Amino acid sequence: MGTAYDETYKRSIENPQDFWAEAAQKVHWYNEWDTVLDDSGEHYRWFVGGCMNTCYNALDLHIHHGRGDNLALIYDSPVTDTKKKYTYKQLRDRVAKTAGILANKGVVKGDRVIIYMPMIPEAVIAMLACARLGAIHSVVFGGFASHELAMRIEDAKPRVIMTASCGIEISNIIEYKPILDEAIKKSQHKPTTCIVWQRPQYKASMLPWRDVDWEVEEEKTHPVEPVPVLATDPLYILYTSGTTGTPKGVIRSNGGHSVAMKWSMDNIYNAKEGDVFFTASDVGWVVGHSYIVYAPLMNGCTTIVYEGKPVRTPNPASFWRIIDEYKVNILFSAPTAFRAIKREDAKGELAKKYNLESLRTIFVAGERCDSDTLKWIQKVTGKPVVDNWWQTETGWAIAANPMGLDPMPIKPGSPTKPTPGFNLKVLGEDGKELKAGKKGALCLKLPLPPACLMGIWENEERYRKGYLEHFKGYYLTGDTGYIDKDGYVYVLGRMDGIINVAGHRLSTGEMEEVISKHPDVAECAVIGVNDELKGEIPFGFVVLKAGIERDHKGIIDGVVSLVRHEIGAVASFKIATVVNALPKTRSGKILRKTLREIADGVEYAIPATIEDSSVLDSCKEAIAKLGYPKEAKKESSDSKA
Repeated sequence: MGTAYDETYKRSIENPQDFWAEAAQKVHWYNEWDTVLDDSGEHYRWFVGGCMNTCYNALDLHIHHGRGDNLALIYDSPVTDTKKKYTYKQLRDRVAKTAGILANKGVVKGDRVIIYMPMIPEAVIAMLACARLGAIHSVVFGGFASHELAMRIEDAKPRVIMTASCGIEISNIIEYKPILDEAIKKSQHKPTTCIVWQRPQYKASMLPWRDVDWEVEEEKTHPVEPVPVLATDPLYILYTSGTTGTPKGVIRSNGGHSVAMKWSMDNIYNAKEGDVFFTASDVGWVVGHSYIVYAPLMNGCTTIVYEGKPVRTPNPASFWRIIDEYKVNILFSAPTAFRAIKREDAKGELAKKYNLESLRTIFVAGERCDSDTLKWIQKVTGKPVVDNWWQTETGWAIAANPMGLDPMPIKPGSPTKPTPGFNLKVLGEDGKELKAGKKGALCLKLPLPPACLMGIWENEERYRKGYLEHFKGYYLTGDTGYIDKDGYVYVLGRMDGIINVAGHRLSTGEMEEVISKHPDVAECAVIGVNDELKGEIPFGFVVLKAGIERDHKGIIDGVVSLVRHEIGAVASFKIATVVNALPKTRSGKILRKTLREIADGVEYAIPATIEDSSVLDSCKEAIAKLGYPKEAKKESSDSKA
């Protein structure tokens, strides 16, 4: 067992240039690279001098090889009772015309385009249209409020914004256009054009000097051909939460991304041309970028765009229905989705009503998959469940069980071994590599493999300080963990204030910043606590200004509303309590880790440097009044993701 993996991994680490040059042969190039890897600076640039187009590789290439009538995309929307199918040729034609709209509005190679869309085919079409022109897209998750959208507009400075009139959350219509209008008002940067896809569920009001109707424009626009770009040119910017509350714009290159996507489909996911690939995520997240849009299409698969939830649209059988109806071969989702299904159908009775024979493998990522959930999925489906560990910054799995090489035994709680190309090490505080089983900082020895971040948009210093300066010669993942004697990776938790809510990385620091805006709040702290459904949820502690005698419930309701308005419902911020003071060290550091351990019901040690232990006792009482720790969830802190 593991022979093919061992050989492949060794080759990728010892001779990365030859390894990735061979992998790059599966990508179409207008002209090949001059240098496979340029590691002369801080940025590790792959396939320097190579010329290609990502959209061509995803669509046109298949058509030119006679596969234009193969099914490329299935749209399934239980919230609107809509189903559509696109062949590769039909999808290419719509993408080419949408690229024509962008070109007519002045978009050229290197321009930024923000995409603020729900899970509809037009979201995918918008991304591919940008790639076709060599424009840099930045997709913003449709669940974000105007403040979050405004920050991204301010940073990316898009020439054009593409949006839809609305999104649909189960049965509620979320009007996108007013959110977008408010965001543009807040931002100092103003786009020249907003392209709006009008949905029948809600018709947005338009500003005649700025807004255009996408469908009307598409009907009268001529298609455009792919624009050749350099392999090192940016494909997209994707913002991820930062501890400061200011989002970080991760930059992904065209060439390295295409090579890694193709390699991962063959070797990690064991996906074949014609396979049906169902990733139950959102295009606003990195999983959606990589495995709803680019990788499945580059590999000639059929990708599913699902506008719905794992439950309540209409029931917990949604995934099983899709697998049966479309003969899905590979399912990729977050563990949260399966926990939601399990909560409503604990015995998996609904799965028995559907034919799951087509399904080969289930992949989970975005957060740690606990053993109970993994075993439940296996029992209900009878299929192997493969955990992945990766980040927005890497764009694909740092650690995985390579189903296309030779699958290894699954160890619940571990995403298996480092993916070929990722030279993963566990380092102590002194920067020295730790022995097997010892816990430390999970770091990647440079150079990073293709598709990993090229940097942070317009912020070189943040890139260096955040990722490269902590340990010289290494990329800091920000996660802690260990590697066991068999080489299996275990990810234990974040080193910073990022929490993982249902697979969405969110900054507790940003939430604290929002809460601090409340007129009655003097000080606050937000921690992440374990949650059976969402993995983690935020938990707030609020200290009021002197003399405030208003009802605490009203203040907490106001704080919750403020976070929902500024960050969005995606934050799932619902639990908060008023305390007299926050526990701190003598140097003024808030004991967030200790508060989390108390709320999670795990053993904790009171730091010797604590300023006043009675403050911690009062916070403990406040936590208990809110029903924490939950009796069912008492894992040790080392088991957290």
